[in-house]
Amino acid sequence: MNNSDGALVLFSGGQDSTTCLAWALERYAKVETIGFDYGQRHAVEMTVRPALLGRLRDLHNRWNNKLGEDHRIDLSLIADISDTALTRDVEIAMLDSGLPNTFVPGRNLLFITVAAMVAYRRGLNVLVGGMCETDYSGYPDCRNDTMKALQTALNLGMATELKLETPLMWLDKAKTWQLAKELGGDALVELIRTGTHTCYLGERGELRDWGYGCGKCPACELRARGYREFAGKS
Repeated sequence: MNNSDGALVLFSGGQDSTTCLAWALERYAKVETIGFDYGQRHAVEMTVRPALLGRLRDLHNRWNNKLGEDHRIDLSLIADISDTALTRDVEIAMLDSGLPNTFVPGRNLLFITVAAMVAYRRGLNVLVGGMCETDYSGYPDCRNDTMKALQTALNLGMATELKLETPLMWLDKAKTWQLAKELGGDALVELIRTGTHTCYLGERGELRDWGYGCGKCPACELRARGYREFAGKS
């Protein structure tokens, strides 16, 4: 544990960000969370966040003692200026660029910039995000090089020594489930399975072996494949 640092976790209410929050709670003496309303189709992810935070507090007393304020930020301007399958009711498809139309240009860049502003005000010097370029949809703003460049730009522009941590960067989804088990045991795995939301379409009607979701969108497919690989090896 690093007692000198406080962390702000980008917490969407999904599998990855919940795993990252547990990771931060194991390492830092003070942890706060931030989530963004950006007009996403799967806005249900924001509705599951409060219950998730409560259940994480109940999971381990040491986590309860470290977990501080939650910040919910309105970034609906993203939906106003973007035209993607995450902000419009359109079918998910591949674009001529080779990227899926679920890619929201600049989303993570804005998220991290706003998080850095909140961290500055709160006296927190670590940002934690669930970006990953192993099992992912090819989004350029999830790549390690992007995160490194953004950390440099933020510190230059804000005269800070902010550290941007991405603990899932080189993990596939099966290893992300395994990390959750290592951090919080079967209880955390079950909390993530039943309490988090990842599905791009916002579907929470049926609880599957890997959690709630439509089972067809890219996020569901990644999550399901990772869980089944993890469960088969456990």
